[in-house]
Amino acid sequence: MIDLIRERLNQVINPATGATLASENRWQHVGMEGDKLVAQYNRDGISPAEKRVIELEIQNTLSELVGVDKILVKTVSSQSQDVFKALDEKNEQPSAAAPAATAPAQLKAGHGTVGNKKPVPGVGKIIAIGSGKGGVGKSTFTANLALTLAKNGHKVGLIDADIYGPSQPMIFGKRDEKPRSNSERKIIPVEAYGIKFMSFGFFINEQDPVIWRGPMLGGVLSQFLFDVDWTGTDFLLIDLPPGTGDIQLSMIQNAHVDGAIVISTPQDIALLDAKKGVEMFKKLNLPVIGMVENMTSFVCSSCGAEHHIFGHGGVEKAVEQLAVPMLGQIPLELELRTGSDSGHPYMTQDQLRDRPVWNAFLAIGEKVEAFFNPSPVNESRPGFFSKILGLTK
Repeated sequence: MIDLIRERLNQVINPATGATLASENRWQHVGMEGDKLVAQYNRDGISPAEKRVIELEIQNTLSELVGVDKILVKTVSSQSQDVFKALDEKNEQPSAAAPAATAPAQLKAGHGTVGNKKPVPGVGKIIAIGSGKGGVGKSTFTANLALTLAKNGHKVGLIDADIYGPSQPMIFGKRDEKPRSNSERKIIPVEAYGIKFMSFGFFINEQDPVIWRGPMLGGVLSQFLFDVDWTGTDFLLIDLPPGTGDIQLSMIQNAHVDGAIVISTPQDIALLDAKKGVEMFKKLNLPVIGMVENMTSFVCSSCGAEHHIFGHGGVEKAVEQLAVPMLGQIPLELELRTGSDSGHPYMTQDQLRDRPVWNAFLAIGEKVEAFFNPSPVNESRPGFFSKILGLTK
């Protein structure tokens, strides 16, 4: 079994460099001492916070082979300043009498685990929003759908799960925010325009590439779901990354997600991937609320002509083939793009009321609400046959 343990440990990442500890020749001893597994590595250049990340990953990596209480991680360092830094951090910890929301929020970059699905505390319904393919406007759609639902009186939260390209901080104008944690060690979500949201973008520099492995990213998403204070949230929207990979699976297998929306542009190449997204949700027994056709057309402001830049009717055909509802079509408007770039999303700008995009979001919001709260049939309402038979005035 020790060979399997060494094989697992050889995959442990140094968060300071993105390389494995094995490739950096840091492992000094791995073996059993009595009933304890001892794993010792050189931690030169690794900060105390990064050391905690490594220890958590070691525990998660070996938990199936060795009980966590049987794992002893040791480190050696020729750089004593790391020890003094750790002591300084310990001495700077806030006292118990400090205000509730003073500690910076921390991410635990350990491996996600797959267990029984469980509800997210404080949340009514969770909606996953995916695209299958990047570049179809999914994040802009998610932000404006959140604002639409909020306009209808709901408390809305949003998780930016597009770890490799988090864009919600820019869309909501909160690029420089740093989340805090409360006295219960829950992360406090950032709030903008009445929407509470959490993004990996808050924890990294915008210029830094994310070079973590899929299972570690699943651990971050799990923390965003269960370690963030979502108390009082009616709808929690999850802005998924493109594709059908680890992050999507981690979310659906761990959290009780209530439905999914798939976004696509009309052209065939985008629909190929969007269809895969729909099939993934179906195979995982996740109800598909419907599909949305984004960038469906562009109306020239000068001549008034409608141009179908990316084709026409592609999503309408797809929903028939896949037997899922069509939620709506969103045309192109310049303000939709400029609003996201400037931190003032489209649905926050009341001067755009009654424009085609505005009305499209309102209609889609109503269909999402109706999916979870279908209205009873109103028998007194005149129907089609009543009208043609002249039974109504």
